[in-house]
Amino acid sequence: MRFRAPRWSLKGVTVANLAEEWAELLARRPEFRETLAVYGELIACWAGWPADRPAAGPWSAAACRGSWERGVPLLAESRPALGADDLEETLGLAMEQLASVREDLVPALRRLAEAWDRGALGPAAFFPERGRVGSPAVGELSGLPEDAVAFLAHATLRPALERHFAPARGHLDAHVWALGVCPFCGDPPGFSDVLEDGQRRLACHLCGGGWPFARVRCPFCGTEQSGELTRLEPEERDQGYVIIGCGRCRAYLKELDRRVRWNGQSALVEDWGSPHLDLVAVRAGYWRPVPSLVQLARLA
Repeated sequence: MRFRAPRWSLKGVTVANLAEEWAELLARRPEFRETLAVYGELIACWAGWPADRPAAGPWSAAACRGSWERGVPLLAESRPALGADDLEETLGLAMEQLASVREDLVPALRRLAEAWDRGALGPAAFFPERGRVGSPAVGELSGLPEDAVAFLAHATLRPALERHFAPARGHLDAHVWALGVCPFCGDPPGFSDVLEDGQRRLACHLCGGGWPFARVRCPFCGTEQSGELTRLEPEERDQGYVIIGCGRCRAYLKELDRRVRWNGQSALVEDWGSPHLDLVAVRAGYWRPVPSLVQLARLA
């Protein structure tokens, strides 16, 4: 596996659309260009993912609805035909990016590379499981913490899972799925959008899926007590953005009201491109299941 421990510096929709959107966001927020440069190479790697790998899943409307009515994400029913070689490039790059901001994790990343090369870990080790992203075996064999494993999963699997679930997107309706995890892959939400009709749509960064969800409910713990949900308003220049924090589980989610910020980019780009909002949330005592790479750097 390609993995080089680099110098210690941060410098440095569909996947097909992300590169253009990312460039537009950096033009809008030039003060973050240097801090966020690390994401550009990853997005470029995703854009080069072969269009026919893996084969898209054979999803029928009946099969999807059957899984969703039982509260089961599709990935638990049918996994993509992925081999270790298919993910070598994206996983290797993700590991290098993580090492570039967390020198302390380099020994664990080397152990992960060794376990991958000898076949002790494969693609499925990074799939979501109930209550976590990635198998406990990844941490046990490498020594990586859960948040680092979650980052690697998202950086590695996005193009493959996006393609795998592409035929299933149109089978989801507003009434068949009410859980706070992605109906396609089971990942926790990475961002929230308020659409033109006032409805809330949660976004999955792992597979690119999205699903409707109640605006007065925490997707992480399920509480519907309005007094538990706090809105942290950013500065005036960030009009349309808000941080939703839960007083019960202390998790948070960034949200964009697209009725106000009509020129916003896709959920992943808006999430990665607003690290200052994560800082506001963390300082207020909240956490998120899948931290950004910039957040992982701050934890060092």
